[in-house]
Amino acid sequence: MPYVISFLEGIITFISPCLLPMLPIYISYFAGGGARSIKRTLAGAAGFVVGFTIVFTAMGTLAGTLGSFLKEHQTAVNLVSGLVVVLFGLNFLGVFRLNLFRGAHGPADTREMGFFSAMLFGVIFSLGWTPCVGAFLGSALMLASQQGSTLMGTLMLLAYSLGLGIPFLLSAVLIDKLKSTFDWIKRNYRAVNAVCGGFLVVIGILMAGGMLERLLGLLS
Repeated sequence: MPYVISFLEGIITFISPCLLPMLPIYISYFAGGGARSIKRTLAGAAGFVVGFTIVFTAMGTLAGTLGSFLKEHQTAVNLVSGLVVVLFGLNFLGVFRLNLFRGAHGPADTREMGFFSAMLFGVIFSLGWTPCVGAFLGSALMLASQQGSTLMGTLMLLAYSLGLGIPFLLSAVLIDKLKSTFDWIKRNYRAVNAVCGGFLVVIGILMAGGMLERLLGLLS
């Protein structure tokens, strides 16, 4: 069940105001600037997804490893992790603004990407992207650190990357057909942000109180 939460956090990251408005620009780079070829666009998007998955999964491995060392202080880890996630949620709700979560405004000027050049782009860009998607990525990392396991931390951030990457790949193929859906999300960003921020606050409170693990145990 924690993997489901991480997967959902990846999906919500995808529709965030930080990423979604830039999606057509990213996909135009993968298409090579000319007439869009689905095969070329999908290869570039897949490389990009693999690139940021490598970075985010490595972060999950580190978070899980640190959590395993802190397992004997689980109560303190739960409290700190939960409060950090609540902070992320309040920032997302607009209660206050942290400059920490303002990342790059656009992609690099890149042309004619193949799979491996797009993968390198994904690795490099994810590092500059991290502040922009920091709320949900940070929540996934806090949840990973609570597991006290290197393997679980790695798998949880893999689930997060899949939640972010699968919609990205689908959009690379179907972006023309999904335009109206993206436009609706953009018009309703205030409501979307409220739901996303509320989700983070609830998760954070459950984490801080040590209730999330028990709740997930009941649901699994």
